[in-house]
Amino acid sequence: MNQLRGKRVLVTGADGFIGSHLVERLARTGADVRAFCVYNSNGSYGWLDELDEALTESVEFRLGDVRDYRSVRDAVEGVDVVFHLAALIAIPYSYQAPRSFVDTNVNGTLNILEAAREEGRVRVINTSTSEVYGTPETVPITEHHPIRGQSPYAASKIGADQLCESYVRSFGVNAVTLRPFNTFGPRQSARAIIPTLLGQLLAGSTTVQVGNADPKRDFTYVEDTVEGFLRMALADVPAGTVLQLGTGHSISIADLFRECCEVLGVRAELVSDPARVRPRAGEVEILLSDPRQAKEKLGWQAEWSLGDGLKSTADWLRNRVDPARAMRYQR
Repeated sequence: MNQLRGKRVLVTGADGFIGSHLVERLARTGADVRAFCVYNSNGSYGWLDELDEALTESVEFRLGDVRDYRSVRDAVEGVDVVFHLAALIAIPYSYQAPRSFVDTNVNGTLNILEAAREEGRVRVINTSTSEVYGTPETVPITEHHPIRGQSPYAASKIGADQLCESYVRSFGVNAVTLRPFNTFGPRQSARAIIPTLLGQLLAGSTTVQVGNADPKRDFTYVEDTVEGFLRMALADVPAGTVLQLGTGHSISIADLFRECCEVLGVRAELVSDPARVRPRAGEVEILLSDPRQAKEKLGWQAEWSLGDGLKSTADWLRNRVDPARAMRYQR
């Protein structure tokens, strides 16, 4: 990815899971990175607080809020590429606070697009989610599959995607959309399913609690997802392009649990906790990508196996698990 050397890039949500990995990778390629992190009273840059000191010289750190247009406009000024990852993503919480998801995910994306429109020459890479498909009509899911908001979170991401399409059509903004399936790896929220399983097992639990164990998901290791973002930044694809990143393989939560046990060399029982189950109408039964378009247009395909990704994630979690908290993590 030497083509990114010297490029001025903005990463929103840079303090988060995927965003921090993306910033780190961009810095290593020699890009001039502006890391936009959510403002907090501690002055923390989230996971970027742990960034290798040797890389910080090529990173400009900014605290702000994507809901505030002025701070977004200032952040976009002078950059060549915007990787827009800032979002609220906790699906269970979206049922409790849907307005917050609209404010951040929809209005935040609107601010990015307006700033890009004013800037005039920037490529925006919008981050979508496989959740926009809902329970699919057919699998594997292609980019042309109908979208269906089965949770307030999914609806807010659909709104963001549609805004991007409208700004391409109406104003000529150079926006493209990546739709990752279930990304996992080090730094992921402890409430996501893989850290939930690994965290409880590493804490010594012989009874692991999850919500519904039947749904199937297509899990992609974070390094592969980041590679997809870098390739999308350089790809010769037209504005408005939507591509998904996935392995083309899905696994049920129950089978994923067995994989986690095998990786750690432990035995445990999986128990469904009704308090952790999504509303029935909001549960997406299967997500399975069709990665052919990403391979054709980006030359991208997932390189990490599920087993290797789980081992890497477990190694990272091993010294970070708080046994008391691990039992409270929710999917």
